[in-house]
Amino acid sequence: MSNDLILSEARKLLDIEIESLTLIKNNLTTDFSKIVILLASKNKLIVSGVGKSGLIGRKIAATFASIGKPSYFMHPVDAMHGDLGMIENGDVVILISKSGSTQEIIEMMPYVKGRGALIIAITGNIDSFLSHNADYTINAYVEQEGCPLNTAPMSSALVTLAIGDALATCVMIINDITIQDFSRQHPLGQIGRNITLAVREVMHTNEQIPLVTESSSFREAIIETTNKSLGCVCIVNSEKELKGIITDGDVRRVLQKVDDIRSVLASDVMTLNPITVSPDMLLGQALGLMENRTSQINVLPVVNSDKKVVGVIRIHDIVKSGI
Repeated sequence: MSNDLILSEARKLLDIEIESLTLIKNNLTTDFSKIVILLASKNKLIVSGVGKSGLIGRKIAATFASIGKPSYFMHPVDAMHGDLGMIENGDVVILISKSGSTQEIIEMMPYVKGRGALIIAITGNIDSFLSHNADYTINAYVEQEGCPLNTAPMSSALVTLAIGDALATCVMIINDITIQDFSRQHPLGQIGRNITLAVREVMHTNEQIPLVTESSSFREAIIETTNKSLGCVCIVNSEKELKGIITDGDVRRVLQKVDDIRSVLASDVMTLNPITVSPDMLLGQALGLMENRTSQINVLPVVNSDKKVVGVIRIHDIVKSGI
C-alpha cells in the first residue's frame, strides 16, 4: 500500500467524520436545550452504555465530574446486580446505544424509570425502543462509520463524544463555572498547576525588579538590565507607575543603529504601554499571553491595580514551575 493511498484513505475517513459532526450539529433540536437545563441542576448524572458506547459514556461522565457535576458511569450489567441503588429520584440517566436496541440497556430502562430518574437517550436510531421510551432523545445518527466495513463505531463514537462535550459546555455556561471552580476538581498534574499557581508565586519582586525612571539614560537602563539579569528593565515614573519597558532585544536593536548612546534616554527606547499581568493571574493564563503573540514574549512586568510595578515574570520562571 503506497504512502499516497494511505494518506488518501486517512483523509477520506476524516472527511466522513467531519460530515457526521456537521450532520449532528444540524440535527440539534429544542430537546437539547431542555436536557442542558436538566443537567445544570444539582441532581446526579448517571451515564451507561455497552462496548464502545460505554467507553464514550465513561468519558462523558468524567467530563461532567471535572466541572463539578456529581457524575458516574454505570455499566448496565452492574446496574442489574446492585448498582441501581446509586440512582435516586430526580437523577438524570444518559443511556447510549447506536441502535437503540442494545439488550442490556433495554433491560435496565424500567428499573431506572421505577426509581424516578429521567432518561436521556443518545442514539443513532430515533425510531427505536430506547428513543420511544426515553424522556428526551438526542439524535446521534451517522450516515457512514468510516471504516472499510462500515461497521466499527468510528463516526458514531466521535459524534456521541462531541454531543457529551456540547452538553458539558452549555452546562458550564449556565452554571457560570469559573477557572477557580474548575481548579477544585484538578489539584494535581499539569492542569492543576496551570489553574492553581498564580503569577505572584513565581515572579521576581522587590530588589530583584530592574527599574529606572523616565529621565534615566539609556546607558543606565542597560546597566540595570545587566545587574538584575532578567532580560528587561521597567521604566517608571516617580510614583513607580509603569510607563514602558526595554528588553534585551530592544537594547541589541538600538546598539546596531546608534554609535553614540550617551544622549539617548531610556524613554527614547522603551516600548510604551507594554503588555502586563497582574499578581493574581494564573500561570497558565500568563503563559498563554506570552506564547499567543505574533512574536513570543519572554518577559512581562507585573503590575497591581494602581498600575505600579510589583514584579517581573519570565517565561523561563513559568516553565521552571512545571506547568
